[in-house]
Amino acid sequence: MKKHVFELSLFFGLFFILSNSIAQEIKWAKEGNTYFSAVKNEIFKYTLPSSEGQRVLSAAQLTPTGEKPLSITDFTFSQDEKKLLIYTNTKSVWRLQTQGDYWVYELETGQLKQVGKSLPESSLRFAKLSPDGSQVAYVSEFNLYTENLTTGQITPLTKDGNRKLINGTFDWAYEEEFACRDGFQWSPDSKRIAFWQIDANQIRDYYMINTTDSIYSQIIPVEYPKVGESPSPARIGVIELESQKLTWLSIPGDPKQHYLPRMEWNSAEQLLVQQLNRKQNHSKIFSIQVKENMAKLIFEEQDETWIDVLSSWENTYGLTYRHEFKWINGGKEFLWFSEKDGWRHLYRIDLTGKVTPVTHGNYDVINLLHFNEKENLLYFHASPDNATQKYLYKAKLDGKGTAERVTPADLPGTHSYVISPSGKYGMHQFSNSYTRPASEWISLPKHQALDASQSIASKLTKNQGEKTVEFFKINTADGTEMDGWMVKPKDFDPSKKYPVLFMVYTEPWGANVKDSYGVGRNRNYQGDMAADGYIYISIDNRGTPAPKGRAWRKSIYRKIGRLNISDQAEAAKQISQWDFVDPTRMAVWGHSGGGSATLNLLFQYPGLFQTGISLAAVANQLTYDNIYQERYMGLPQENLEDFVAGSPITHAKNLQGNLLYIHGTGDDNVHYANAEMLINELIKHGKMFQFMPYPNRSHGIGEGEGTTAHLRMVYTNFLKTYCPPGGR
Repeated sequence: MKKHVFELSLFFGLFFILSNSIAQEIKWAKEGNTYFSAVKNEIFKYTLPSSEGQRVLSAAQLTPTGEKPLSITDFTFSQDEKKLLIYTNTKSVWRLQTQGDYWVYELETGQLKQVGKSLPESSLRFAKLSPDGSQVAYVSEFNLYTENLTTGQITPLTKDGNRKLINGTFDWAYEEEFACRDGFQWSPDSKRIAFWQIDANQIRDYYMINTTDSIYSQIIPVEYPKVGESPSPARIGVIELESQKLTWLSIPGDPKQHYLPRMEWNSAEQLLVQQLNRKQNHSKIFSIQVKENMAKLIFEEQDETWIDVLSSWENTYGLTYRHEFKWINGGKEFLWFSEKDGWRHLYRIDLTGKVTPVTHGNYDVINLLHFNEKENLLYFHASPDNATQKYLYKAKLDGKGTAERVTPADLPGTHSYVISPSGKYGMHQFSNSYTRPASEWISLPKHQALDASQSIASKLTKNQGEKTVEFFKINTADGTEMDGWMVKPKDFDPSKKYPVLFMVYTEPWGANVKDSYGVGRNRNYQGDMAADGYIYISIDNRGTPAPKGRAWRKSIYRKIGRLNISDQAEAAKQISQWDFVDPTRMAVWGHSGGGSATLNLLFQYPGLFQTGISLAAVANQLTYDNIYQERYMGLPQENLEDFVAGSPITHAKNLQGNLLYIHGTGDDNVHYANAEMLINELIKHGKMFQFMPYPNRSHGIGEGEGTTAHLRMVYTNFLKTYCPPGGR
């Protein structure tokens, strides 16, 4: 029920070079001040501080004999930068294009050849060159392979893989909830490969039904562990490539009641593995000596609620995203996030378990950007004074002193950075609610633009528009302060009363109130809401992932569907009393978790909102996956009453007013069964409503010709009919 990809951030562009409509992650060269980018299927090299590009490989060089140039989705260089691995001809696996074809280009000989050529087309996943550049490894159809780049010999490392026994990648739940997709790693000496195996044989399938692509229906099974069901057992194997000997690591604990979300080589002989219990409130890190196959516990942490393996502040939907240990001190220590002091901070942990605080204070470290041991320095995003904004900060790696803001004070809003490996340069992007995104290369630590003529400052006047978004705060009866934004009608007259449309999400995977460009826009509305005479509002309740500390975020534990809903309702009640608000024209809408919140607001607080539009909602919390729902709600075997009390279906009998419910029948995330369960309950109690199913559309409801335009039309017509626009 998390926000789908296009909702998560307006600013993934910071982390990517946009070229020919293909978003390419910056690829840094070893020396640290040079990066590569694909432009129109050619590879260019840029050396900072110059902004001029030098073509390294032309489209002609990257054209197979008798074919068209390769369309580059992604690329990586070997460690010696003598080989280039190109990812192309991709296909979607659930959310992302993580399956396709791979080619290797030899820079010294100019030879271009496809790897995995004997395997099915577009079936390869996560291909990686070995550290010594002699081989490439990849997954195809749930099995792991290596290929010798000199002889072309392909060697299967596993042979038992299938849809239910998954080698080198993950099942639906691991991918969706832990962002685990790439499931194998080369050892630093290129002699071993460590990989995950997920056993989903005991996980029941959810059957999606395609009734439109054939005159007979087609069943599409998805291995999907519902909340209350035991996890797919996971184990980690290490294969000796020369002997093909496979060793399954001896990790304590019942695999059916634990998760293994993180694994990484520390040396050619040692792996570190993170284990999380099923409730996700007890994390352990094991050091494993591979030859002896001995696991030693070096660090553990417990929480009364849950421990985050990743956060919504990370780019978890990046194509190459993976969990990484940030090694320092020659591999004797690593950097780690924890909320144990009430805020999200960085710590140093050594291999004996000694913990040293690195950052400290009453603020959250949003994410780590760069660290430099030689200069005793690290850079990170934070916003201690305004949770709707984001800035660059620096601190000392040894934990001494206090953090310092690096971002200039004259640009309030949202700033994002990518720091070069050398730490000397950074790509800086800025926007706020009235300033279009602009980017620049800067030098650090002084934060000076490399090219004044292309700086953010030089573009500021051109990029700034009218300030249409107003930020405000709501205080609840118990003293909780919540951030909100509001867009008023263009012809606003304070003597009149206007209809209000609330946009909600409310769950632990997304915050809406951000001082960034695009906030206040409604992608589903056909036309201009402000011009038509609507007030548009959004508020972040307790439990949303704002950088306001652990207590704010964890307060929602076992209270999804209750605390978030009561916070939103209290805010709406206060707003309904504003002089310019018409309390008889109050509407609310949301998608995914926001769709659930919309239903709960209509059902639990009947009469507060006269109109609601709910998209892709979880109507019954017991239908969602175990990793997400158990993380925030506990186990239904222990506290079923919390799941029931927080589910919209429990309160559907209270519906008053006008409801439009929308769901895609091909939704692999929030299953279509939610819609039919809710419809049955509404029918049972004689409630009138409107329903719009979209055949075979997934969670984002975006596939298919005409879908987006149709959705906007349905949404807008319903809103205008039951919550008419304009001041009165």
